[in-house]
Amino acid sequence: MIKGDQVLHSTTSIRPFEPGDFNAIEAIYAHSKLDELRFEQAQLELVPLKQDEQRFRDLMAAHIVVSAQPDVQGFGAVFGSEIRAIFVHPSYRGKGVGKALLQHLISIAGKPARLSVAKSNVPAVELYRRHGFVTVREFEAYYNGVPVQAIEMERA
Repeated sequence: MIKGDQVLHSTTSIRPFEPGDFNAIEAIYAHSKLDELRFEQAQLELVPLKQDEQRFRDLMAAHIVVSAQPDVQGFGAVFGSEIRAIFVHPSYRGKGVGKALLQHLISIAGKPARLSVAKSNVPAVELYRRHGFVTVREFEAYYNGVPVQAIEMERA
């Protein structure tokens, strides 16, 4: 259901990012980034979003949306056909926020939609598979200088 620029997904409202959302996005990133890497063997330390120059630049170049009801619960970003980010605040996990963000990003991404994810982040990989993504390649990525096995996934 669409209401203005907002898209309603059952109990979640997805809307475009506004500058006033940045503090919430930064906090969600800080609470969530290491969660996606929690299954890695290496001990990783958080690099705050604004200090992670490449990730910050890539995020700000993308089309960012937020899930808000009324507070920002999560955010996602897409650039062309690449889904660059999906982060949900821990308090809202398991409530359909990530699923709603993913569905919205798929609907606006070019085809084929693609994304990269830490191979060890099985919950996220399974969510993406349930939404039609398949693994197209494995590669080594880096977080804060530490190698992380990653996979690129694609959805036709």
